Amino acid sequence: MQPQLIADDAALSDLLARLAPNAWVVVDTEFVRERTYFAQLCLVQIGDADTVALIDALAVDLAPLWTFLRDPARLKVLHSASQDMELFVQHAGDCPRPLFDTQIAAAMLGLGDQISYAALVEDRLGVTLDKSQSRTDWSARPLKPAQLDYAADDVRQLARLFPALRDALATAGREDWHREDCDAVCDPARYRPDPEHAWQRLRGLGRLDADAQQAAAQLARWREERAVASDRPRRWLLADDALLAIASARPDSVEALRACAADIPPKSIERNARTWLRLIAEAPTGRAPLVEDFRPDGAHRGLVKQLSHTVRARAETLGVPPSLLAARASLEQLARFGAGAEGNPAMAGWRREQIGDALIAALDSA
Repeated sequence: MQPQLIADDAALSDLLARLAPNAWVVVDTEFVRERTYFAQLCLVQIGDADTVALIDALAVDLAPLWTFLRDPARLKVLHSASQDMELFVQHAGDCPRPLFDTQIAAAMLGLGDQISYAALVEDRLGVTLDKSQSRTDWSARPLKPAQLDYAADDVRQLARLFPALRDALATAGREDWHREDCDAVCDPARYRPDPEHAWQRLRGLGRLDADAQQAAAQLARWREERAVASDRPRRWLLADDALLAIASARPDSVEALRACAADIPPKSIERNARTWLRLIAEAPTGRAPLVEDFRPDGAHRGLVKQLSHTVRARAETLGVPPSLLAARASLEQLARFGAGAEGNPAMAGWRREQIGDALIAALDSA
């Protein structure tokens, strides 16, 4: 099928009218993000078994598309949908539901953990995708024929993949598993900026003392707010290493700030020093650490190993990747806090049914 480039509002309206009777559509996006906080949506690919269309997001009013995608009567098929969902929340305020994520389906069918789209297409359809445009500038206009072919092929093959994966999930009795995980991907809160919890992105925070962690949280909140307001990457405002160094030193003067932030451009210090010093001074003190500097001992490592063996054995029986049942982080959390701790994915939903009791038994026998 030949792709249709949609570059005006009338053509978009006609396209959506043709697709409206479908019970499902395939969707993909192309964007650029190197110099901004928010991704710049450039192209939306959409289609069905007979249609492939490329919607120029820089040329048309996308409001009718968002309305179309929000229709709960129509299944939206995407591969590894998280980045696309972030764009949808940014532009439409919500995630399109219901979702069929082919990457999640592939894992539940034993086809690989977080398998790439190209690898899945090659494995299931015997088609080798041309990835030469994967780093192209999608914001440049006019779009080149090679870009259009690349973008069209993503949804063209997705429309071929979907029915087989859907039917295989039904045969395996894993439709409920898939629906649960796809519903989690469609939680809009996952994709909205959250300055109050921006400190959770900081790696190495546990190496700081409790008061320094609070200072780092203040700086991370400021950075997130500024990045959102200016639409600039976080690292352009204050890199993680520099942020942690400042928080660790907790300087109380511009001179002390310069001494602990040698890698920060002088203009940035001149522009932001007073704000940073104020945030550090206002940071709470005497509180419990936001993150514990946990250093596993031999007993902990042994318990995680035992839990991992339990997961691998069950995964082999089910024919799925072990990480689908329980990620390493979930096992680390179980070994530290036990099965009663809230928020452990391995102890909720279908995973609790498939592996939870075995993990609890392993904990009890340790």
